[in-house]
Order: sequence, then C-alpha cells, then structure tokens
Amino acid sequence: MISTILVATDGSKAAGKAAMYAVDLAKQLKATIIAVSIIDNRSFMTQTGMGQIVPAGEAARHVIEPLADYLREAAEGYVGDIRKLCNKNGVPSKTVIASGHPVAAIVKEASKVKANLIIMGSHGRSALAAAVIGSVTYGVIHRETKIPVLIVRN
Repeated sequence: MISTILVATDGSKAAGKAAMYAVDLAKQLKATIIAVSIIDNRSFMTQTGMGQIVPAGEAARHVIEPLADYLREAAEGYVGDIRKLCNKNGVPSKTVIASGHPVAAIVKEASKVKANLIIMGSHGRSALAAAVIGSVTYGVIHRETKIPVLIVRN
C-alpha cells in the first residue's frame, strides 16, 4: 500500500506536472506527500582567474554566501508551491530541503522517510542525452533502490 509519496522538484514545468499528478494520487490513496528540493553542491564550485575549478571551501565567502541564500530561497519556493497544492486538495504534506548530489540525496531522503513511491518529472530526453547532461531523473531510476519510481513526462 502506498502511504508516503516523495515528490522531487527543481521548479521546472516537468516537476510541476509531476507534483500535480502526485497530489492527485495521494488524495485518492489518502497518502502523505513529502516534497523535496535538493540544492546541488556542485553549484558551489567556482572558477579561478586561471580557469581552475575549486570547491566552495576554497572560494571567497562573499561569492558563495549570496549564491547559497538564493538557492535556498528558490528551493523553499519550489517545495512551498507543492505544500500549497497539497493544502488546497486536503493532502497531508511535509517539505524537505537538502543539499548534496541530487540523485543520491533524493534516494537517501526517500529511504529516510520510508517512501513507498518516488514521483519525478522528466523532460523526455533520450538515454544518451540524459547520460551526457546528467539527468537527475535518469540517475534516480538507475540507482540501486527498492522504492518504485514513477516518471511523469512533460
């Protein structure tokens, strides 16, 4: 039985469509929605004047902090939109904002909250394109997890 549905969002149109599908399904099943947005740690890499990429810990703090604040605010908005959709439809929900590599963080959070289903949006790229550009959806469905993943195409 599905009682907890994790919905991963990046604020995209595809993620919004997946969220609407998830809320509708949760309403029918009387399930809880866990809305998750991941702040990608790779966003905190910076480039030196010599063209080298360095981790955030080695970058100037005045460069990193505004970016971190912006990404957190954006993530709060993404999960907040799902929370509003849940409230409008009488579906219980929780929101989570985490940081890390999106694929690993989504799977980890789904395990942590004991989700019975992960629902994500997809832009419909080919497997080759997904492998080249690193699609998060592609990564989650190919990660070793026993949790079923439902993909909602854009």
